[in-house]
Amino acid sequence: MNPKLLIPILIAVLAASPLCAGEPGHACCAADSSTVASAPISDRSIYQLDATWTNDAGESVDLAMLRGRPVVLAMFFASCEYACPLIVSDMERIRDALPATVRAQTQFVLVSFDSKRDLPAALKAYRARMQLPTANWTLLHGAPDEVQELAMLLGVKYRQDARGQYSHSNLITVLNLKGEIVHQRAGLQGEVASAVRAVALASR
Repeated sequence: MNPKLLIPILIAVLAASPLCAGEPGHACCAADSSTVASAPISDRSIYQLDATWTNDAGESVDLAMLRGRPVVLAMFFASCEYACPLIVSDMERIRDALPATVRAQTQFVLVSFDSKRDLPAALKAYRARMQLPTANWTLLHGAPDEVQELAMLLGVKYRQDARGQYSHSNLITVLNLKGEIVHQRAGLQGEVASAVRAVALASR
């Protein structure tokens, strides 16, 4: 990916507010998901990333395949002993608070930091352990460089320690139908109402 293309996305990360504005014509209020999915990728979309990921079924996945749907995304690692299960729990709280019609079209995405250990089989076992349904949850493995680039775009920091564990940002990101960042929620076990509103607005 051309480094010059990172600038609009990084600006979007800095500009992402706790509550996405709901005025008509706002970027997070696209009216037609089919139109969005077929439109050119915007220069603020993380779907510009030139990377191929592998899901827990062993299938190749391009993030741009998510266009046309609101996305709730977080980075994690499967052997995490504390924070990551709480991140997943917070994502489930967001899901459960969404109106049924919005919930049905929202995609929940977990991308692993741990490229060495979190291969598809490990992600599949994690899905089973956390009881994550296949319909709306996507678990992804990527090469280290791809993981690092995505983390940079999302504003997520991570570092592996001597035990193989990771210290990392606890950040949940909401993307609109175009793959643009419209909301970010930091921390664990806090309120999710702002994220729920952001997802609902992003679905329009």
